[in-house]
Amino acid sequence: MSSPPERHRFVIVPHRPYARVLAGVVLAAWLASLVATWWIASERAAPGMSKLREELELTSKRATEAEALTRQLRQNVATLRRSDQISRSANTELQASLAEREEEVSALRADVAFYERLVGATGQRRGLSVHEAVFTQEAAGTWRYTVTLTQNLNRGAISKGEARVSVEGVSEGRLRTLGWEDLKQEPGAPGQAFSFRYFQQLEGSVMLPEGFTPQRVRVQLRSDGSTVDQAFPWQARNPRGE
Repeated sequence: MSSPPERHRFVIVPHRPYARVLAGVVLAAWLASLVATWWIASERAAPGMSKLREELELTSKRATEAEALTRQLRQNVATLRRSDQISRSANTELQASLAEREEEVSALRADVAFYERLVGATGQRRGLSVHEAVFTQEAAGTWRYTVTLTQNLNRGAISKGEARVSVEGVSEGRLRTLGWEDLKQEPGAPGQAFSFRYFQQLEGSVMLPEGFTPQRVRVQLRSDGSTVDQAFPWQARNPRGE
């Protein structure tokens, strides 16, 4: 059998010669509108951008000036602080020196009054006695005592004997008395000898135990079979001349 003859199919497309031209015109118009839009936007934005640039430059200049001023102010503050520290240090030293001089003058006045009372015609006549007992702390942690003995009752007589010092205070919340042997840290320590006509200062060093708070000093004098016992409040002084 023979196959049926092959049929060819054809599609009939209408011929439109102006379609491509119209599409080209539309595309060109769209591109032109884009260009026009960009140009208009650029024209309108340009003045604003220029102003922003000016403001940016002005702000940058102000920031630079502010940074320079800040550095200068910081330097001024540092200088003033150093000057203030120097002034405070000088003022502190001056006040300390003034306090020391006032203390020294007060001590000298007390010495003058002491000598006037001792040798003056109007001074009170007294036999062997203790004028004062003061302590000065030393660098080694010990305390140096100065006990001043006087007598002006018999101006031609010489007073001889020995002295012992004890300190009363508080340790660990309890009253405690440190005797002469405790202070000297020497069992059976002999008393300190004295011999004078009008006055004498006895000096020496003692050790106070840690945690002990002194409150009162007691001085005992033994001379020619008699005993003098006097107590004084604890007095701690700075060394003179320092």
